Amino acid sequence: MMNQLVTTDWLDKNIERVKILDASWHLPNANRNSYEEYKSEHIINSFFFDIDKNSNQKTNLPHMLPSKEEWERIISDLGIFNSDHVIIYDNSDVFSSCRVWYTFLYFGHDPKLVSVLDGGFQKWKNEKRQTTKEIVSNEKSKYVATENTSLVINKNEVNKNISQKKFQLLDARGEQRFLGLQPEPRKELKSGNIKGSINLPFQNLLEEDRTFKKKNELIEIFRAKKVSVEKDMAFTCGSGVTACILGLANSIISGKKPVIYDGSWAEYGLD
Repeated sequence: MMNQLVTTDWLDKNIERVKILDASWHLPNANRNSYEEYKSEHIINSFFFDIDKNSNQKTNLPHMLPSKEEWERIISDLGIFNSDHVIIYDNSDVFSSCRVWYTFLYFGHDPKLVSVLDGGFQKWKNEKRQTTKEIVSNEKSKYVATENTSLVINKNEVNKNISQKKFQLLDARGEQRFLGLQPEPRKELKSGNIKGSINLPFQNLLEEDRTFKKKNELIEIFRAKKVSVEKDMAFTCGSGVTACILGLANSIISGKKPVIYDGSWAEYGLD
């Protein structure tokens, strides 16, 4: 069983029994500094998780998965143990918390012990729940990761699938970007989409308060896009972040762990 989401109410009641990460991240053009925002206000006991810094620094592609050794060091520095239930939230328009949830699954964390806060920081604040600017300190842990490489696909596999059609490829970007009618936020990229991919903008899966729609609604949304929910899927987007929202939604529908094209359009659109 997977435990993809927890409610603000659940977290409030269990706040002393879990490890909490603030994974807020903003697109470069948003002109917001998520770490400064964290320092001024966050959920009590939470640690800041920087998805740009805590990623593969040896590639020019944004926030690609780090190496196993890097991940073990990052998570050990945060004082998180393999046995901890990790709750991830964000204060972003793009659910970067889903990206961190996916990364924990990729590195073998128990799927029952990693969850996204449904509705994120905004919902928590709207409900007048406890926040602080105090930054807690922690003792290091000894975290052990095991990579599940079946959860990631590369450009070669994406290209092969255009003719082989082994899986359905869903793109989480907005329709204008998918159709190439709006330029990419990263200047060096061409516009358009991967041949044969299906556009499902991630916003469609969320309510106005940024909570996920119910399972039966999610199924309807996927089906309306002619996606066969019984068949295998992989997910792509601009740079591998919002793809994870589709991945989480599909995981609610099917119980399957998400498969992500990590390079996404940041890599594919370079050609």
